[in-house]
Amino acid sequence: MSAFMSAFASLVGALADLLHPLFQNGSTAAAIILFTALVRLAVHPLSRAAARGQKAQRRLQPQIAELRKKHAKNPERMQKALMELHREEKVSPFSGCLPSLLQMPAFFLLYHLFSSQKIGDEANALLGHQLFDAPLGERWHDALSHGGVFGAQGLVYLGLFAIVAAVATFNYGRTKRQMAANPVTPASGPDGQPVPGMGAMTRMMPLMSFFTLFTVGFVPLAAALYVVTSTTWTAIERAYLYRDMPAPGAAVATAA
Repeated sequence: MSAFMSAFASLVGALADLLHPLFQNGSTAAAIILFTALVRLAVHPLSRAAARGQKAQRRLQPQIAELRKKHAKNPERMQKALMELHREEKVSPFSGCLPSLLQMPAFFLLYHLFSSQKIGDEANALLGHQLFDAPLGERWHDALSHGGVFGAQGLVYLGLFAIVAAVATFNYGRTKRQMAANPVTPASGPDGQPVPGMGAMTRMMPLMSFFTLFTVGFVPLAAALYVVTSTTWTAIERAYLYRDMPAPGAAVATAA
């Protein structure tokens, strides 16, 4: 693990050196943003596949509802029929999870790198690097103890909070519109009954982006930069990939 972290620290350092002529003292922060963009670019094909899968899943909703109605008294037959339908249409109900799962190791790498005082047997020099006046290895509570909310370090976090809040508001509106236009049949268990808690989870889904504010406030600034960059990328990517999803009232207008 130590050798792996040393190699990762060297990668971040090399990216920072590459960007130093452009960003000077902010080159390490710029390197983290670039690293995040490269991770998201690598995962983008899976995001495209997930978007195709979710669109297909929504398209299959009438058939899914019919199968559940038809086999309501035979849960095993219903589950088999649902699996056959997904297999025939080449749709995986779990495809949307893959992009998020594959990004988690990158986040934890940055979190660990900027939370460790030592890398191998040497002091972690990256902890002293800054974004403006805020050290990349410190957290929001550290910024509050050096000047308060509107101090030089606190203003960096206020800027990140503002970006996250703007992105979350955008995601909230887009998700609410899509859910209104494309209602999804609730997931059911083997007995054919709705999975407990899924209704509440569906209602909470539009608010999930706002939880990123808590993450930014409690992780090292370097990891917060990863979260903010990745969240912003996700908002733009999903707006593009799901741009052809019908708006509320579109189906009614078409039928009329």
